[in-house]
Amino acid sequence: MSNPTALSSGRLRFFKRPFHEYRLTDRVVLSQMPLFVTTILTALLMWAFFPETMDNPLFVTFLLSQLGLMALCYTIPWERLPYTSFLAIPLLDFVSISAGREGGQESLTGISLLAVFPVIWLCASGYYPRAALWFSFLGPLAIIWVPLFLKGNYTPQDFARSLLLPVMMLGIGVSVSVLTLSMMRQQKQLEEKDEQLRANLRTSKRQESLLNTVLETVHLGVLAVDADGHDILMNRKQRANHELARPKNMTDPNESQLLVYGPDRKTLIPVQERPVRRAVLGETFTDYLVWLGDGTDQRALVTTARAMKDSDGNFTGSVIVFSDVTDLVNALTAKDDFVASVSHEFRTPLTSILGYVEILLADEPDKPQAEMLEIIRRNSERLLTLVSDLLASRNGQLIVSPDAVDVAELVRSSVSSAQPRAAAAGVELRADAPEQMEARVDSARISQVLDNLVSNAIKYSPDGGEVVVSLAQEDGHVACRVTDTGMGMSPEDASEVFAKFFRTSNVRRTAIPGVGLGLPISKAIVEAHGGTIDLESTLGKGTTFTFRVPV
Repeated sequence: MSNPTALSSGRLRFFKRPFHEYRLTDRVVLSQMPLFVTTILTALLMWAFFPETMDNPLFVTFLLSQLGLMALCYTIPWERLPYTSFLAIPLLDFVSISAGREGGQESLTGISLLAVFPVIWLCASGYYPRAALWFSFLGPLAIIWVPLFLKGNYTPQDFARSLLLPVMMLGIGVSVSVLTLSMMRQQKQLEEKDEQLRANLRTSKRQESLLNTVLETVHLGVLAVDADGHDILMNRKQRANHELARPKNMTDPNESQLLVYGPDRKTLIPVQERPVRRAVLGETFTDYLVWLGDGTDQRALVTTARAMKDSDGNFTGSVIVFSDVTDLVNALTAKDDFVASVSHEFRTPLTSILGYVEILLADEPDKPQAEMLEIIRRNSERLLTLVSDLLASRNGQLIVSPDAVDVAELVRSSVSSAQPRAAAAGVELRADAPEQMEARVDSARISQVLDNLVSNAIKYSPDGGEVVVSLAQEDGHVACRVTDTGMGMSPEDASEVFAKFFRTSNVRRTAIPGVGLGLPISKAIVEAHGGTIDLESTLGKGTTFTFRVPV
């Protein structure tokens, strides 16, 4: 039973909760209550002003029947009966009101208007709307016509005069039915929307739970802030990062008080340059390195920030991710320190070797010995240059001294020097260069690049083959290509060959020596000249390195 009366559908103000939340018995009682209360008031009026009516058997029957119907509303277990069984109560109300009308109309007119209460109940229930409208007309009509038939003394005018009340009740019934059906449709729509909202809420809670689980699981610090810089989300790892940056003597420091250091691990980063502050200002950045904390607990973190925007493109906040790279930074530092230490250790014996070679060359030895000493000197100088480059590349510096040079002669010299190794490896090595091609370059550095590329081409052609060093002028640049028919490399390896200490997976499985520094240094030399270097390679078929420097 959803809406037994108009009063109930209106949610009377004294109800402590919505009508539909009461149990069925209470709703039946509340639906009958308006008529019962009105009956009591009618009895009081009769007792006060028309006491003789209280002796009328029909009026007494009316009062007792209303009392009995109210008792039935309380005592009948409506939940156990078919759901619409309670509609029998308003039908019995018509009979009771008919008795009250006949017993009291001589004293108090208008008792028949009490029929409005069962009419409203029937039409407002929402069940059997057509039958309810018929009863809203026939019930009041029967209240008047049945007594006329029983008395027998009636005229056609009596029947005509009595039609106003049924018609009025029918109008009330129609109005109540229309309102009830409209309210029921609205209620159904609200229930559907409510269920949809509940489903969306359940989905949202599941997604929120999943997101929280993922954020608490990942080994990355995640922080979300709104446009005003207030934290709106912080996962477990980020809480640990925040605790690391907190000064020991402060329980709730602000951003400016956190221990956030620059790459030197000693200088506090200004507030405006700190990752969170930059993110609040709407910046988007990637791989911004900071150090959190101090002493032995200090950790290096790489930070990345992405701005959040609403549908209108307005900044609403930012998400900052903190990734702990302490072990990687320490490993890179240790590697650089090792390279620097080894390079310094190499310099002393190389300098000594070069000194003694110069002394031997100064004594004008025989030609074969002089040629061998010259080779020793040249390669010692190259090794010393390599050591210097290692130190320079560690410090990010590589100096070149361009001068007018015949690059074609540098190519032929490099090929000539590499011929013994090529012959030993069964590789056919040749140069394809013009008689002369001048350019302003650092001859020693460009020779170093050529020697690296030619040496690699021979080294990585273990089964023999062909290596060609070609030289041409293209669009104001000197273009030099070193092509081999060796083992080649995969696209994945080709994308990493210019990284320090990188060696391809193919090479690592062989006994070919190398440390992975020749190509990074060659790239640095070419770029120091304002040029470029690239490669084309096919696994199992060979590789072509091309470097270009401005003429």
